Amino acid sequence: MPLNYCFELILALKRKIMKELTKAEEQVMQILWSIQKGFVNDILEGFPDPKPAYNTVSTIVRILEKKEFVSHKAYGKTHEYFPLISKDDYTKTYLKGFMTNYFSNSYKQLVSFFSNENNLSISELEEIRNLMNEQIEKQKNQD
Repeated sequence: MPLNYCFELILALKRKIMKELTKAEEQVMQILWSIQKGFVNDILEGFPDPKPAYNTVSTIVRILEKKEFVSHKAYGKTHEYFPLISKDDYTKTYLKGFMTNYFSNSYKQLVSFFSNENNLSISELEEIRNLMNEQIEKQKNQD
């Protein structure tokens, strides 16, 4: 079995069992995705004021390691953390669950909800229509 295939299979399995992040965990991940790697102090710098306590962030990072969202490289007693799951992979998995749980896997229901509930402006609706038209054309050209 080629190594590339094995790697893709492992990633697919991880995505399948990936858990949702708590709000605090997501804040840490957003910062790590932004800086790509860093020590707890680097992560702390990414928080707006008032910043959480160092120990709080350190605890959240260790929880993220247990959930296999984050790993680290040790430099003596200090650790440099980095994401194991890309922002895109998490977003896709999270949105898939969101679509299933709230919109019965129907993008039509999702669009209807946002267009009815969020009072989208004409400009935003036109942008969405243009995106949809581009996607329709792209799919027609693939057939």
